[in-house]
Amino acid sequence: MYLYNFVRGLLKIYFFQNLDVNKFIEAPINKFNMELLEGIYTRRSIRKYKDEKLSDHQIHSLLKAGMQAPSAMNCQPWHFIVIREKNKLQEIMNIHPYAQMLKDADVAILVLGDTKLEHGQGYWVVDCGAATQNILLAAHGMGLGAVWIGIQPREARKEAFKELFNLPPHIMPFALVSVGFPAEEKPAVDRFAPGKVHYEEWKEK
Repeated sequence: MYLYNFVRGLLKIYFFQNLDVNKFIEAPINKFNMELLEGIYTRRSIRKYKDEKLSDHQIHSLLKAGMQAPSAMNCQPWHFIVIREKNKLQEIMNIHPYAQMLKDADVAILVLGDTKLEHGQGYWVVDCGAATQNILLAAHGMGLGAVWIGIQPREARKEAFKELFNLPPHIMPFALVSVGFPAEEKPAVDRFAPGKVHYEEWKEK
């Protein structure tokens, strides 16, 4: 610590305090970790949006984040449908009871599982869950608002989406992500529950 403060002081004197010396003496990985954790801890479900359009680059970034998710044996059993047409968004609102935020959303991303690509039966569900979470975190990191609209495991909802989007039998609707520029702010919520943590073995608490 003494050496740290000594070097910090020298750099401040040498550069007349005109530079952020933290950039010189702190490892970039520390800063990266802090930003990543902050994004995870502060992400909230956003259902109100401004009347602004996402760029094609922003949508591409969201999709790329989704495809960077881990999957069993790296099978990547997912597909995505980008939905921007207001008529189609309205049709979704007609078949999903909790999708009314789409009336103000600029875009929705339908996350689909491919049973022909999954590692084994049922793996597409957990793989698509990881992809969906990546999209949500990427949206938050880009200053956008997003919310996970559940489809899996409700069979009636899955069938309605299969019909609406003319999906082949091996393509399964998993979730819909509503995205837009946020028109609401929500404070971070600490959801850490020590009572749900066990060490070495299960212990009743």
